[in-house]
Amino acid sequence: MPTQTPPSLLKFPRVVFGIFYHIWYYALMILSIVGLFPPLFWTSRKVESFPRFYRYARLWAAWILNGMGLIRKVTYDERISWDRTYIVVANHSSEIDIMFSYRIVKSPTVFIGKAELARIPLFGFFFRRSSIPVDRNSLASKRQVMDKAARRLERGSGLCIYPEGGIPKDPTVLLAPFKSGAFKLAIESGTPILPITFANNRRHFPEFLQGGGPGLLRAHVHAPIEVSGMTLSDQDALSDRVYALLLNQLKAFGRTE
Repeated sequence: MPTQTPPSLLKFPRVVFGIFYHIWYYALMILSIVGLFPPLFWTSRKVESFPRFYRYARLWAAWILNGMGLIRKVTYDERISWDRTYIVVANHSSEIDIMFSYRIVKSPTVFIGKAELARIPLFGFFFRRSSIPVDRNSLASKRQVMDKAARRLERGSGLCIYPEGGIPKDPTVLLAPFKSGAFKLAIESGTPILPITFANNRRHFPEFLQGGGPGLLRAHVHAPIEVSGMTLSDQDALSDRVYALLLNQLKAFGRTE
């Protein structure tokens, strides 16, 4: 009777490849930022030049994703008018969610992300200048973030927020509960929500020791949700609506994976 290969040995090549794949990602990160440093630095000096910075940021994201062999397929409920401002709301399962978001969203959009990103060498320098860091353990930081986000909306920039509040540690969690900030901002500013569902970013770029590799990334851009006429009493219902939209799309993706 033939002996079966232990599961740990079957996983070993995948883990080793994943480690080298992550190292290549970090190398690409450094090379791309260094290569684009002059225009990124120049256009990130002032808020007024953010639209030009965003164009270079989208180029940077393409450099990373293409260099990692990650092909993208995006489907849409309807044609999106990129001359409008949106609050982009997406599920969060991988570091490459940010790069994929840059490639999908064509209108200048400010990202709200965890403060730890600001401490990453080189990348953190531009993150601090172009995005809004938030310390999720500090109530004061959260209040400041809401004020900064409102001011950026007033200046005509969109926002990208991952309302789960971070990447769920448990990979079996399809979609973690939402924080309320994105929906409060949308209603107060009258800015439409643009929901995006990422299908399999975690599969291709999970945690460091969990594998990963090139392949096809898939995403679905839902129809914008208008918030005109809503009040803060509608905030929970709006959050629940977007949550159900993303969850159902994730389940639909799962049936075709």
